Amino acid sequence: MAWSDRGRGRRGYHHGNLKEALINAALELIAAKGPLGFTFAEAARSAGVSQAAPYRHFRDRDELMVDVAIRGFERFEAALAKAWNDGAPNPLAAFENLGKAYLVFARAEPAYYAAMFEAALPLDSNPDLQEAGERAFAVLRQASEAVCARLPKDRRPPSLMMALHIWALSHGVASLFGRGDAARRKLPMSPEDLLEAAVLTYLQGLGLGERESGAEGPWGRKPFL
Repeated sequence: MAWSDRGRGRRGYHHGNLKEALINAALELIAAKGPLGFTFAEAARSAGVSQAAPYRHFRDRDELMVDVAIRGFERFEAALAKAWNDGAPNPLAAFENLGKAYLVFARAEPAYYAAMFEAALPLDSNPDLQEAGERAFAVLRQASEAVCARLPKDRRPPSLMMALHIWALSHGVASLFGRGDAARRKLPMSPEDLLEAAVLTYLQGLGLGERESGAEGPWGRKPFL
């Protein structure tokens, strides 16, 4: 980017990619103040542009935040899909990798994570954001379907219900104990062990058992995956 003087002390702004600069500024402000702790004008100032400049790309602050959240969900979807790896080497082991990837994302991308889940953005009026979130959730639902398929047909829970339960578990652990910002709470164990134990209990209740390898997990017990 480059500045040039125009007239009496006025500065004209020439930006190679204003939209990206605003996205990056928003991420920095989210990390510093939270997704609700800054204004549109502050985002402009942080990007080094006039207060009017952001309106070239975004209607208001909410539209900027929607763009940030969509990008976050796209990254999230890619991370989950990579971890799931179409169920390889087997659905239960891949399911474990999926939970770990959820925690890794919350820790590595706290600003995106906050924009996605804590910015109070209405989904009904932002269909692109809703679709991005659903695509990420679809990876978890696909995984749940594969895990459910290991049960006899008469004992299979609805895969959507299972996906929602596992999502709630994963999101709760990630949001409370696995995030990478100052809101992370202390825990006398790793978030990974906490999540594994929670999902272990859940899946054992469904009748799903131990991993074929027989490797031991937390507290010397064989993990479910």
